Amino acid sequence: MNIRTWSRMLQYVLPIGFLGSAAWEAKRSTAGSRFGYSEPNQRRWARHHGHCAGKTQSPIAVHSAKSIPLNMPAVDMIGYHNLLPNPLVMVNNGHTVAINIPKLTEEEKANGDFMPYVRGGKLPGEFEVEGVHFHWGDKNNRGAEHVINDIRYTMEMHIVHRNKKYATLADALEFADGAAVLGFFFNLDEDDSQGLTAICRHLHLIPEANDAMNLTITFALSSLIANVDVDKFYTYKGSLTTPPCSEAITWVLYPDPIPISPKQIARFRQLQDTQDGALVDNFRQLQSIGNRRVFMRNGNNRHTLVEALKKELDYQKWDWYN
Repeated sequence: MNIRTWSRMLQYVLPIGFLGSAAWEAKRSTAGSRFGYSEPNQRRWARHHGHCAGKTQSPIAVHSAKSIPLNMPAVDMIGYHNLLPNPLVMVNNGHTVAINIPKLTEEEKANGDFMPYVRGGKLPGEFEVEGVHFHWGDKNNRGAEHVINDIRYTMEMHIVHRNKKYATLADALEFADGAAVLGFFFNLDEDDSQGLTAICRHLHLIPEANDAMNLTITFALSSLIANVDVDKFYTYKGSLTTPPCSEAITWVLYPDPIPISPKQIARFRQLQDTQDGALVDNFRQLQSIGNRRVFMRNGNNRHTLVEALKKELDYQKWDWYN
């Protein structure tokens, strides 16, 4: 079955009145996590979360001319074509739309199933997927958190991964090598994003903060990023873009944009935040890059991770900081 078929299958979801236990747990866990995105509110983040005033914060503005081309392997997305475990839970937590991915059962592990994970690039290990969420604006020329070559795209999607050597994401965020986030960008287009079609069709079922629903059919992560050139990316060391702003993230940003139609982005903008206002402009202000380096893979290097190790390429010797 191909990626488009999986995307169509995702249209079948449980009505909002039939939430499963995982969805109710998601509703409880998001309540009480309160912060705002207005400029005054963002300035107050550091009062309660000291890391938010740190020196390696995200997001940042990325420029090709200021990035260091590096002979490094592509990021291997292992298991991205596999179906995610059930039940996936879609949540409006008042700050974003998140797709929460459950852990595998012991029986599934015994059958040889595994969670999708990434490795390669300058990632310091193997990182297992935890979830997906989005950032968008109330206007088409803003919404993404990172700015790429002076362009702020309409929306940005984050696929969050935990370093496998840590038991939980909470544990991982205590360490500099704890997590990896893959960032993808959406550009306004007359064409729909096929990977988002089913998600957008059912956003009206989670209109208010802390609404959640189980998806009755799973999908593959690859369906969300179909046709993206994953050979080209930027990578740098940074932080979570929301409180507690943990400086534990290796960022991998893919500049090749995905189309999103006006009708689709309008569905996101109809959601409500924790203050019963419109859930829009949920992006953090740009942070100083400081003494950090941004590395760039331009796609001409076709080395796999194994080939790179055999050839003893020196990409890992480059430090993240000047």
